[in-house]
Amino acid sequence: MSERIAAYGDHKNDGLMQLAFTLPVPKTRAGRQAAVALVEGMGLGDVHVVHAEELTEGFTYFIVYALNPNTVEFDGTADQRSVDEQLTHDEIEALIEKGVGRPLTVVGASTGSDTHTVGIDAILNLKGYDGHHGLEAYRWFKAYNMGSQVANGDLVAKALEVDADAILVSQTVTQQGLHVQNLTQLVDMLEAEGLRDRIVLCCGGHLISDELAKELGFDAGFSKGTYPHHVAAFLARSWIERLQDAEQPAHVGG
Repeated sequence: MSERIAAYGDHKNDGLMQLAFTLPVPKTRAGRQAAVALVEGMGLGDVHVVHAEELTEGFTYFIVYALNPNTVEFDGTADQRSVDEQLTHDEIEALIEKGVGRPLTVVGASTGSDTHTVGIDAILNLKGYDGHHGLEAYRWFKAYNMGSQVANGDLVAKALEVDADAILVSQTVTQQGLHVQNLTQLVDMLEAEGLRDRIVLCCGGHLISDELAKELGFDAGFSKGTYPHHVAAFLARSWIERLQDAEQPAHVGG
C-alpha cells in the first residue's frame, strides 16, 4: 500500500525541511539574507535561518528551515530489505553461523580499467575503514581481494576456483559510462556460465546506487557511507534467504 508523504518538521507531513550549508559570506545580516535567497531559489517557501556560525573569516555555516510543497509516493511494502542494516560484527557472525552454518566465500576486485582499490580494500581488507574492519576480520567470511584492473573473465574464473558465494565489484573512478558497460558485461558473463542465480552479486562506488545496481542485474549497490558491516549484513541475509526459500546449491560449483 502506498501513500503520498511530505517532509517532516514539527509534525508528520508538514512539509518542513532542514537544510545545512556553508556560504562564503560573513556572519552579517546581509549574509543571512543571502542564505534565505539561496533557499528560496530552490523553490522552497517560508524560509527561516535558525542557526548561523562563522567557520572562519568570510565563511558562515547556516541551518535553515523551509517549506517544501512537494510530496512523494511511498510504498512501505515494497523491497523492505535494507542495504545498510545496522548489525554489529558479533551479530553478523552469529547470523551466518546459525543461518548458513559455514563461512561465506567472497571474491572482490576493481575491474576493467579502474586502477583504484580504495573502495574494495575498505570493504574486504582487515584494516577496513574509519575503525570498521573489513570482511577479512570476520571468522565467518573468507575474503579474496584481487586488486585493481581485473578483467571480468578473471574475476569469474576466481569465483569458480574458490567456490565463491558472493562477488563484490568496485568502480571507483570511471568515465563515459565505462562502469555501466563493465558491470553489464560481468552480469552477461555470469548468466552465460549459468552462475548468476547461484551467487550474490554486489557492486559499489560513488557512482553506484542500489537502484542502478538492480537495473543492471546486481543484487545490491553500495555507495557513499557504506562500511564493511553494511555489506557483511547484506551478504549474510541474502544467503540465509536463499537457503530458506529454495533448494539452491550452497556453492558456485555445488
